Amino acid sequence: MPIDLSESLVIGISATALFDLSESDKIFQSKIINDPDTAIEEYRNYMLKNENEPLEDGTGMPLVKALLNLNKHKKDGDAPIVEVVVMSRNSPETGVRVLNEIRRRNLNISRSAFTAGESNVDYLEAFYVDLFLTTSEEDAQKVIDSNVCAAAIVKAPPKSNKHLKEDQVRFAFDADAVIFNEDSEIVNQTKGLPSFHENEDKNQDEPLAQGPHANLLKKLSKIQERLPGRIEYSPIKLAIMTARNSPAEMRVIKTLRSWNVYVDEAFFLGGLEKSRFLKAYKPHIFFDDQDSHLDPASGDVPSAKVLYPTISPLKKIIESKKSSK
Repeated sequence: MPIDLSESLVIGISATALFDLSESDKIFQSKIINDPDTAIEEYRNYMLKNENEPLEDGTGMPLVKALLNLNKHKKDGDAPIVEVVVMSRNSPETGVRVLNEIRRRNLNISRSAFTAGESNVDYLEAFYVDLFLTTSEEDAQKVIDSNVCAAAIVKAPPKSNKHLKEDQVRFAFDADAVIFNEDSEIVNQTKGLPSFHENEDKNQDEPLAQGPHANLLKKLSKIQERLPGRIEYSPIKLAIMTARNSPAEMRVIKTLRSWNVYVDEAFFLGGLEKSRFLKAYKPHIFFDDQDSHLDPASGDVPSAKVLYPTISPLKKIIESKKSSK
């Protein structure tokens, strides 16, 4: 009988987001433009020669380890709480190094896809993936545009992961253009902060529309219900980390209530630097749409960028502002 993972949290992660493969990638990228055949051959030879050499952590490793630990709470007969699928553009042959490292670390990952240079995005739905983490902007953009699941581009690994717990997993989400759609942020960008505050206060009883990571947040909230210690002491902690502040905060809280989503912590920062609060919260992953928030944070916590859809009006507004400077 086919396995159904619809009730599980399924994370699809590229090999380059799970492990640090930057050295092999440099070999490939240095020649791929001018001499593709040589680049592929040198990359293949490098991976075969080093297939038994250990790999360092990628940005997504702490998140994956903490999520896999949640399966110790699974009840007999239930679907897994979490499944992780490794998605790689390696061929099966050159992917042996990745598989060897998974075994060396005793990671409970049994599913993978190796597509020999082809995009693996088309297989996310088949794998029931709820979140796809990658280092490829092209792949992340394709997922965002297709709306098949949540997706983000991981930043480089932080300086240290030693402060992150493995018996609890912590998510931190930006609000507008991540959990919620970009309509309110468009008001901010085009009409200014006073108009934004007025709009949000006036419409506080009207739920915000869903953004690219709304379904992921809802799925995490459902997974919380399967775990012990619900609610305050759940092994999954969810936080909203937003530049919104009063009087724009009530619409966020009321929207989450209308979705029947419980968020453990919410920070309405009103322009204060998010990295200061993220360093204290210690998330296993922080999602935001703006590099101005991600870059200061990524040195201390694993961080990932949520792209705008290609046809996004907000994307065009921001790009226009940048080009006019």
